[in-house]
Amino acid sequence: MSFYTIYIFDVDGTLTPSRELIDPEFEEFFLDWATLRNVYLITGSDHPKTLEQVGRPITEVVAAVYNCAGNSIWKKGKETYHSDWVIPQTVKRWLRKRLKESPFPLRTGQHIEERTGLVNFSIVGRGAVRSEKKLYIKYDEHSGERHQIAADFNEAFPSLEASVGGETGVDLYPRGRNKSQILDHLGEVGEIFFFGDAIHKKGNDWPLAEAIRNRNNTQDHVYAVRDWWETFQILQSL
Repeated sequence: MSFYTIYIFDVDGTLTPSRELIDPEFEEFFLDWATLRNVYLITGSDHPKTLEQVGRPITEVVAAVYNCAGNSIWKKGKETYHSDWVIPQTVKRWLRKRLKESPFPLRTGQHIEERTGLVNFSIVGRGAVRSEKKLYIKYDEHSGERHQIAADFNEAFPSLEASVGGETGVDLYPRGRNKSQILDHLGEVGEIFFFGDAIHKKGNDWPLAEAIRNRNNTQDHVYAVRDWWETFQILQSL
């Protein structure tokens, strides 16, 4: 029995700049490229944000969009599955305490963003404009704050899971309900190509990358890209 080849793409930092719109030239190319292949998107963002970033034509030409790390699944513009998990109050209190304790001085609001089946926690806040995000990114690169928050969270809440997501946030969800769950939904498939920019041990693309590697299929490919431009260059060579 032969199985079909599939292509899985993270969105932020892989198809688009983080939280920003896809490049117009790349958008045109990717739309044509995806039309001829079995393509899936997997992102920590909710569906409205994905629509904003890549546009409705791309979200509807792909086989499915796995939003909120796979806790909300969209096919051809319709949601076909969503998780009912809600963040416990004990976790909210823990996050508020970490927010208060952070040495980073700037706060812009929307620090605990509840999405379908997951929560995104951000010290600087989702209300930050690009210049404010850059300040936090520089601070986080030197302090390692997000990695430490994720490590401390995972120790404090064994039934839950935290991983670094995007440029300023930490994604939180029930243990195992990370991006790797896409493979449970896909079932038996053949060759897999996966592209992500956070394929490191504490990144939110890591669980899926590891799950693909553990399939022991020598034809699978995992691409740890630096940005959307590198993704663009690789796709042009496939």
